[in-house]
Amino acid sequence: MAEGIRKVKTSDLDLKDRLVSIQRVTKVTKGGRTFSFSAIVVVGNEDGIVGHGLGKANEVTTAIAKGIEDAKKNLIRVPVYKGTIPHEQVAKYGGARVFLKPASEGTGVKAGGAMRAVLESVGIKDVLAKSKGSSNPHNLVKATFEALLELREPATVAAHRGVSLDKVFNG
Repeated sequence: MAEGIRKVKTSDLDLKDRLVSIQRVTKVTKGGRTFSFSAIVVVGNEDGIVGHGLGKANEVTTAIAKGIEDAKKNLIRVPVYKGTIPHEQVAKYGGARVFLKPASEGTGVKAGGAMRAVLESVGIKDVLAKSKGSSNPHNLVKATFEALLELREPATVAAHRGVSLDKVFNG
């Protein structure tokens, strides 16, 4: 991570939550099967701040609530430039590999399932995204977060190179 982890305080944020995936898990005991639920949740303010969490409980609503609380503890800030991402990015987590590419205005979020939930929660309006490898929602969400964490602000890149902001985008 070029700039380190960008942690965010939860107070004063209007966070919206999205349920990415919910699974029923079974534990076999001497007395029979015990069912519980596992929920992956993404929260974001649709303005550059996003977090993800996992909640497990015996009831669906409790699992989702625990996921939301966990997600609020893992918030990060993502650079959004003119409704898209500043540059292409590739990342992987486990067997999941993701590719994010900036798109022109009006393109929309071209991404599937778990990636779409994360990108919309960040507030990215135009992006091309491809999921390669595993489609496991846990790893897909984490791989998308890895890619978003590695994005660099255009102003930071310009300062690092010692050129103007226009020169970063126009060559």
